[in-house]
Amino acid sequence: MAQPPLSFEPTMVCEDLTARQMYARVKANPNRAKFGIGNKLAIVNIDFQQAYTRPDLFPNTSYVTDPRQIEHTNRISALARTAGMPVIWTRVAYKPDAGDAGVWGTRTNTPDSLQNIKYDSERHQFDPRCEIDHSVDLTYTKRMPSAFFETQLASYLVWHKVDTLVITGGSTSGCVRATAVDSLSHGYRTIVPEECVADKHESYHFANLTDLLLKYADVVGVAEIDAWFAERAR
Repeated sequence: MAQPPLSFEPTMVCEDLTARQMYARVKANPNRAKFGIGNKLAIVNIDFQQAYTRPDLFPNTSYVTDPRQIEHTNRISALARTAGMPVIWTRVAYKPDAGDAGVWGTRTNTPDSLQNIKYDSERHQFDPRCEIDHSVDLTYTKRMPSAFFETQLASYLVWHKVDTLVITGGSTSGCVRATAVDSLSHGYRTIVPEECVADKHESYHFANLTDLLLKYADVVGVAEIDAWFAERAR
């Protein structure tokens, strides 16, 4: 006798919670195990460039979530540098005809569009508040969301024997998330300091922090990174 086809009612949970509320609930779960920080970390600072950090210059594309984001990022980057651990800064830009942006650059075409960030333009420049030590920090321009995609990052981390990535920058829902997923996929313990990432809308920001926390990363207060360096220095 033929069996009836399998059929199920929807199981997706629907709740009347904001993304911020959902994040707070997940974050408060004391039973969720952490990946933790291993023996050697790298700080990967994603796209602290003026297109995304300067609302005074580029109000349509920039975003500020924690006003001290760059301050916190500079501090933990300095701690890593002092400890002899890698610090990486990425940014994004494209050639004059945007032919290297691929399909990602086809959805809009305005002066604010992603593919119209050109090399050496104001939008491409790192925010002047970023304290980059060009003698030791790795800086490079990427084309796609992940800091890993078609870049030197993977081999750089292998050479430096890193086992943990601390990912900062923006946007939380875009390049931070993409880099975090790739970080985990490459076998790295992945840490996202909450105060060090930013997005244009709290729904995008907190929804993605929730998903990162549930699946791909430890989302922690930046004080935990400070404390790890302090303990290590004893």
